[in-house]
Amino acid sequence: MQVGPNKIGLFDDWPERYDQWFETPIGELVREYEAELLQQLLDPQTGEFILDVGCGTGIFTSPVLSSGAEIVGLDISFPMISRASGRFHGKRFVPLAGNMLALPFANGSFDKVYSMTALEFVDNAQAAVAELERVTKGGGVIVMSTLNRLSPWAERRLRAGEEGHELFKSMVFRSPTEIRELLPADATLKTAIHFMKNEDPVQAREIETRYQAEDAETGAFLAAAWRKNH
Repeated sequence: MQVGPNKIGLFDDWPERYDQWFETPIGELVREYEAELLQQLLDPQTGEFILDVGCGTGIFTSPVLSSGAEIVGLDISFPMISRASGRFHGKRFVPLAGNMLALPFANGSFDKVYSMTALEFVDNAQAAVAELERVTKGGGVIVMSTLNRLSPWAERRLRAGEEGHELFKSMVFRSPTEIRELLPADATLKTAIHFMKNEDPVQAREIETRYQAEDAETGAFLAAAWRKNH
């Protein structure tokens, strides 16, 4: 994951817990739906040079690598990026420690850029979006996801933050309307994860199918995609 400069070290104790969550039955389902939406919006292709901003341990890097793309994975947490480096050793993956508010790349360095659930740890969302666009080539695709303020997941996390949860009290939850205000008018917005953490996985699939068919904007995972115009 990626955080603002005042939150460095927030995830240093999280690599193992982060991976273990996605190995639980409901966590695997969350990863499936989020990775599916990422693939749909990013559409990675063989030979493309792609930046993964806030890559964490590489959970959402794997499916993009499978497309045949070459990826630079950037994260502010050394323990997180170290785990990602070990996971993809010998593959088309370059790990790098850095901050999404000051990406260490020249303008137009990448064919495509994506960032998975990192924006909620940044206070200045406009600056983060500007950096994602800056390092993307003209015409390139940018995908940015965050945790949706309209979701019951956000309500639960906000309460936990108020009660002192170190991670959740550091988050900034934004709504689809707030995200749209940051992006070009033709940006695509989608949400996923309309079920709750304690849902039976079978019922969770039924819930997800129903809400996605309705194109609801209340899913916990909010993803936006757009092309850089110049």
